[in-house]
Amino acid sequence: MDKLLMIKWDPLSVTPSDEDWMRHALALAKRAGDMGEVPVGAVLVKDDMLIAEGWNCPIGTNDPTAHAEIMALRTAGARLGNYRLVDTVLYVTLEPCVMCIGAIVHARVKRLVFGAPDAKRGAVCSALQLADAEFLNHKVEYRPGVLEEDCSCLLRQFFKERR
Repeated sequence: MDKLLMIKWDPLSVTPSDEDWMRHALALAKRAGDMGEVPVGAVLVKDDMLIAEGWNCPIGTNDPTAHAEIMALRTAGARLGNYRLVDTVLYVTLEPCVMCIGAIVHARVKRLVFGAPDAKRGAVCSALQLADAEFLNHKVEYRPGVLEEDCSCLLRQFFKERR
């Protein structure tokens, strides 16, 4: 398949349900922030139905892998009884890191929608472009920038209050 077809940059490709699910992920990100965690939320959907959700909790769980995406993927795998999460869409408020995009690819998530880019650690299309890496055996469609300003603002406010 042509790699360019995998990238969803066209603003018209954002559906009302993309924004609705991202709002849900934002609510989860706020929950993480209220708990003193970096405010990132994730929602996994299949056929426009909620399968799993997660929010950052590495500090509270003493688990460096407890990122929002990982928490949602773990819950979904347990709930569905399968580590392959085909035909799912993952909504995340922040561009996934190296660990998370690796897990997303291994889980065979079909589509990734994220809000804020992460210029320093984003591994989808910012600091690294792993979603487009030739060596991967599964290509994840992705759509950056959904409710980007809301997602970015939440992160900026969190770090402003911490400094």
